[in-house]
Amino acid sequence: MALPLNPPVQPMLANAVDKIPTGSDWVFEPKWDGYRCLVFRDGDELTLQSRSGKPLNRYFPEAVAALLRTLPERVVVDGELVVAKNDKLDFDALSERIHPAASRVQLLAEQTPASFVAFDLLAVGDEVLLDEPCTTRRDRLEGLVTPGDSLYLTPATADGELAAQWFELFEGAGLDGVIGKPASAGYSPGKRTMIKVKHQRTAECVVAGLRWHKDTEPGTAVGSLLLGLHDDRGVLHHVGVVGSFKAAERRALAEEFAGLITEGDHPWLVEPDGRRLPGEVNRWRGKHADWVPLRPERVLEIAYSQTEGAAPARLRHNGQFRRWRPDRTPESCGYDQLDQPARYDVESVLRGEVKPA
Repeated sequence: MALPLNPPVQPMLANAVDKIPTGSDWVFEPKWDGYRCLVFRDGDELTLQSRSGKPLNRYFPEAVAALLRTLPERVVVDGELVVAKNDKLDFDALSERIHPAASRVQLLAEQTPASFVAFDLLAVGDEVLLDEPCTTRRDRLEGLVTPGDSLYLTPATADGELAAQWFELFEGAGLDGVIGKPASAGYSPGKRTMIKVKHQRTAECVVAGLRWHKDTEPGTAVGSLLLGLHDDRGVLHHVGVVGSFKAAERRALAEEFAGLITEGDHPWLVEPDGRRLPGEVNRWRGKHADWVPLRPERVLEIAYSQTEGAAPARLRHNGQFRRWRPDRTPESCGYDQLDQPARYDVESVLRGEVKPA
């Protein structure tokens, strides 16, 4: 490539904040739940670069073909690869696209094609725009990108109240918050110049298993606790994990849960019957992950941002420990605690509309 800015380039990142800031020096955008992707095009040559700097071309051939049809001849654009199903972003379907078999990649490219949502312009022609203000880069991007053919331009606004509406409404289309960019700032590769506001919720979960910390002798320190929730039939499903404990806490938890370790009757030591189980083989893991069953007697409260997958759902990210809940019984910990955002059409998000679907 003979672009003025060539891969790999680290994308600009964001720090998490609790609320959408006030003031006029911000440009707000929906926070897309996909794969961060920088697109470099030089004539017939086009590279999709992941956040980590690796090429994504082989996994998204349909996106490469579409962007060659729609982007200017020489350009570098920051954005997100997303997959939408049933009027909602589907991160599971997107993740399935990272597959070693070319035949499987081609099949999924036809069944669950990805789209690219552009939200920043880094270079065009021989001009590098990293030092230009966000508002200037946005204006230039709007002049270059014509939505259509799997290419979209993310909505943007300087109105904090409208951004707050997006934060509430767009979650129903699978988005997970709002991004804020300093309006007068340049693009800072690899630096956390932006802010992000994500949905935070709490739930009480059953502790039904654990994994030992990988760097210690088994039985001496807990790495993570395996969490469960009951469906409306009373079946306990594995919903996710909570970890990130300090070293002293890991050792204390190992002692605390030693008496609850069981090899006998346990709701997850059963033949697969539709319930979600821990350690299952998936596209990332070729064998069952080891875990230690615990009698499901303890309850804790976690903070979480969102869930994913068909019912019974699971946590999209690891839960964050909040507190123990000795006042709650394991049987009371059900899926009915998990918030269900109002349904919203992802196409409406792409058009920047705020009317509920």
